[in-house]
Amino acid sequence: MKTRVIIALLLFCTISQTVSAQDSIPFFRKAKLIFAGDIMQHSGQLAEARREDGTYSYSHWYRYITKEIKKNHFAIANLETPIYKNSFSGYPSFCAPESFLYAIRDAGFNVILFANNHCFDKGKKAAMHTLNLLDSLNIAHCGVYRNAEEREQRYPLLIEHNGIRIAILNYTYGTNGNSIPEPMVVNLIDKAIIEKDILDAKSMHADAIIACMHWGDEYVRIPSKRVEELSHWLIEQGVDHIIGNHPHIIQPIEVREDSETPDMHTVVYSTGNLVSNMSLRGTDGGMMIRMELRKIMNYTRVISLGYLLTWIAPKKSNGERDYTILPAATTIIQGNQHAQKKLHEFLNDTRELFRKYNKGDIRELTGDTVRITP
Repeated sequence: MKTRVIIALLLFCTISQTVSAQDSIPFFRKAKLIFAGDIMQHSGQLAEARREDGTYSYSHWYRYITKEIKKNHFAIANLETPIYKNSFSGYPSFCAPESFLYAIRDAGFNVILFANNHCFDKGKKAAMHTLNLLDSLNIAHCGVYRNAEEREQRYPLLIEHNGIRIAILNYTYGTNGNSIPEPMVVNLIDKAIIEKDILDAKSMHADAIIACMHWGDEYVRIPSKRVEELSHWLIEQGVDHIIGNHPHIIQPIEVREDSETPDMHTVVYSTGNLVSNMSLRGTDGGMMIRMELRKIMNYTRVISLGYLLTWIAPKKSNGERDYTILPAATTIIQGNQHAQKKLHEFLNDTRELFRKYNKGDIRELTGDTVRITP
């Protein structure tokens, strides 16, 4: 009997020491990420942001979603315009003032994707200025580089929280015919280059590799066959998750089982627009993808996946639009039947699309209730 008591006491002491050790080095580690859609600036947005003194203010656009963004360790968005000191313009050749990027930073975004078809809309000077400003604001970024040496040093982009190492990859299908000014580099979708980049990400001992792809066909709700095939190829090469943008409209989400391991892979074909002046059906909104990673020992997986639908109200009766980004599911519009109809149209279209085509356990998230009056 005494022997059993002694053994029990020894086991208790051993377990207590193990728990104490895990208190200093967490057994479970988590990292929260949120991915937003395209951040654009059309001429109407530029005019709305202009103040009487000639400056531009954009922070008010994000006031209803900032709290949701800042809940996460990493907030990633696609910057669909270069930033410069002058020559500001909208479609088809975008250029935004520096305050445009300040507002993005202040909203909580701390990782910017810049490999897209508009990155060289204003040539080398604006692209370089954008990179310089991102660095000065301490915003991590990837996709465009000053030269090949910088790309070699800074890509893949490795971000880390709580011992979870995440490699971010970023590629675009093209640059709207704009030449790539030497010696600058933009990540184009090229399988040979991507394959090498994935190997580099693995050599960094990344716990998760996430490819952010500027791809697909604009204004189309279902991804093309070539995009689907590329998504399968990326995962076969070792990418864990894929976040897509560029179509300016929401496309389905898939959670895929790995063919060889117990892993699950998230594929978001298109997040739509976070903010723009587009008005075609479906382009007035987008979604923010919230992903929570958990690392246990050396194994990392997604433990929570959801989306928050966002929406921009249509023009008011006087023709004005303020471009405030709204949490679509919890926005209540009073006294504007046209806006009510457009919001319900966006919600119904998206939910029906997801009902038919989404695959896997993906939750719709909601933000705070917002009341909009004329």
